[in-house]
Amino acid sequence: MNIDEIITQIKPADKNAIEKARETQNNFIKPVGSLGELENISIKFAGITGKIFNHVQRKIIFLFGADHEIYNEGVATAPQIFTRELMKIYASTQNAGINILAKQAGAELKLFDLGIKDFKNFDNVDFSLKYLENGTANFLTQEAMTLNIAQKYIQAGFNLIEQYKNQGFNLFGMGEVGMANTTPATACIMAAAENFNPDLIGRGAGLSDEALNLKRNVILKALNFHQDNISKSPVHIISCVGGAEIAAMTGLFLGAGFFRVPVIVDGITSIAAALITYKLYPDIRDYIFLSNKSPEPAYEIAAEILNLNAPLNLKMRLGEGTACAMMMPVIESALEIMNNMRSFKNDGNL
Repeated sequence: MNIDEIITQIKPADKNAIEKARETQNNFIKPVGSLGELENISIKFAGITGKIFNHVQRKIIFLFGADHEIYNEGVATAPQIFTRELMKIYASTQNAGINILAKQAGAELKLFDLGIKDFKNFDNVDFSLKYLENGTANFLTQEAMTLNIAQKYIQAGFNLIEQYKNQGFNLFGMGEVGMANTTPATACIMAAAENFNPDLIGRGAGLSDEALNLKRNVILKALNFHQDNISKSPVHIISCVGGAEIAAMTGLFLGAGFFRVPVIVDGITSIAAALITYKLYPDIRDYIFLSNKSPEPAYEIAAEILNLNAPLNLKMRLGEGTACAMMMPVIESALEIMNNMRSFKNDGNL
């Protein structure tokens, strides 16, 4: 099934279930709206599943590793080898941030190499989706990947939702690791938003003023270089200035809509994919939960276009799926309220 065929079969949220869930919330023994985002989360979850009362059965976070040759333009602070070495740490469960927080949340963690430079055959890492051996090309001078490769990664992400939904997972998160990956993420957001304001380009992992100015020049030159192609379609944006992880995450969002399961945005990279998917199918926002508000300026404009709110503001910018792991218990708490709170309507003692 190609991308166009997938999109034609995605339906918006179940509005009848949303209204029934809202009515249920409004009858609980509390002032209407007093539980804030917990109420909104449970109502939105009902629209996804078509059921008022829901339970999280199994949770999973997909962590995608990918390198980017745009790194060679000086847009990152850490050595590129860190992508590979960090993935090894995650795979060895040596208490990286995502290992700790996924365990705390009770979520499984699945690691995928989508194009990490000089990385092969490591336990607990899936290499079956490594369509780019060393990651994307330098999109300052050429397209990051071919349109065909971008479509393959999107399809791979879609297939992961189907595969793991069939195994009983019904809450999905995502994360990434890859030096310089805020550069393609920001470029994708700016292209999708049709907003080339340099103030949207942030410091990533702590760039100096000089390096930030360099990063801004690189992104603006690249967007200008690819201007004709990025206007053709959202998938062309990924192909021109994106990354393998952004493409795969786009597939995850499409899969969430197609199979009617909730999926959580982690940070700037995953919200870039969410915005790309929104450009393909606007109602996909019905299936997306934001988690932590990223300090990256491009994140904010993407959230505004999606018209979605990030309930958490923990100043996190690690990536890896850590914000998804923090959001999962919040979603479960919202569902527990919906499933178990006493009601004015049905309680004869009130």
